[in-house]
Amino acid sequence: MIRSRKDMRKKIVILCSICTLVFACQTVEKKQIKIESTKEIKEMDAENLRPLLTSITSKYDELRQKVVQPAEGYLKYPYLIPAGFYKQMWDWDGFFMGNHFVSIGKPEYLKYWALNLIEGIDEEGYASGCATTKGPRLLFGKFAMKPFLSQGVHFASKGLEDYKWVAPYYEALKKVLAYREKTQQDEKTGLFFWDNGMQSGADNNVAMNYFTDDKRSFLAPDASAFQYKEYLAQAQIAKNLGKLEEASTYKTKADDLKKAINKYLWSEADKIYYTIDRETGDFYKRVSYSSFVPLMHNIAPQEKGKLMISEYLINSDHMKAKYGFRTLSLQDPDYNNKNIIVPFSNWQGPVWPIANYIYSVGLKNYGFDEALYWQAETVGTLLLNDIKKYNTMHENYHADTGEPLAPSHDHVDKDGNIVGFISWNLCIQNLLEGVVDDKWMLLEIE
Repeated sequence: MIRSRKDMRKKIVILCSICTLVFACQTVEKKQIKIESTKEIKEMDAENLRPLLTSITSKYDELRQKVVQPAEGYLKYPYLIPAGFYKQMWDWDGFFMGNHFVSIGKPEYLKYWALNLIEGIDEEGYASGCATTKGPRLLFGKFAMKPFLSQGVHFASKGLEDYKWVAPYYEALKKVLAYREKTQQDEKTGLFFWDNGMQSGADNNVAMNYFTDDKRSFLAPDASAFQYKEYLAQAQIAKNLGKLEEASTYKTKADDLKKAINKYLWSEADKIYYTIDRETGDFYKRVSYSSFVPLMHNIAPQEKGKLMISEYLINSDHMKAKYGFRTLSLQDPDYNNKNIIVPFSNWQGPVWPIANYIYSVGLKNYGFDEALYWQAETVGTLLLNDIKKYNTMHENYHADTGEPLAPSHDHVDKDGNIVGFISWNLCIQNLLEGVVDDKWMLLEIE
């Protein structure tokens, strides 16, 4: 009798275990189906962002007029300004705005931007990163422009379907490239560095030096990646002008630089690009905006790029915040969302629309469609709400609250209106167009 009861209990336990396993398998199967269905729905949901795209486009049609200034004084061609707080013509602001204008069928503005910069190239090949109607604006001594001039010339020419206008300026473009190689290329590695954080544009990026008494320099992922694209652009310019031997030379320089970026700046242990202290040769382990610039240019192999994005960019413990992607990892001891614009803008955490545009190209290159959908909706809504409230935008936003930061609201015009900031925020329209209409501005160069 006892043996019989034990047998019965064993049978019940076995039957229960079988039922549990069957139920678990069914649950897993249902979960998998649910996940797959969600993905299908999300792919179709891009159309739900069309009202946001329509609203942004309409508002930008009004705001865009504020960034175009007529030729005056030193600036012999119509020029692009960030508007609001900034009345100067800046190197990378103008580059990204100019490419936005190319995307809406107005490539002449990127050509004008390039011609104004070319006008200021001196005998050494130095070109200022900022110019006013009275001449080049000097900051921290010689403030050399970032590696964007050849790219701007190339993309303007593609938009115009004409490279002939470049011929008289070709040698000047070569001088600028040679000057950067002479003053900002590391002889040992072939990588490039910034004179200081301000020159990089990411003013107080903790992955670099940004105080005048800090004389260190860093081999930088952003400086090197932007220069890689400069070489590719110059190769295309040379090719279209019939200078095939020089085209080959610049293409080889690009290939060599890409190899150096992956050889020296990639941390296999941490699965990310870091800056390197030129003095010590050590990684400067700060997860910042500049770490992700190589992904914009397809420099990382697919598997490494995907891993880096998963580990850091779309990880809320690092770069992903409630209102967009941060400019500095949440884990960094210097992470903050302070409202700073003088003496430098704050790249130590806040959401910058231009950084998010740059990230978006990387996300597209490495196949993160769901993250792109989230980013387009999140940052697009952030900017649209700002425009509705202030009839302008800001250069950055509190990553965790969405509060508009710089320029602060004590900067007003003669009528008492907040001056705000427009500039490269225009590129968020391109992000939305990519997600909604598959019309991407990826700034690819063959």
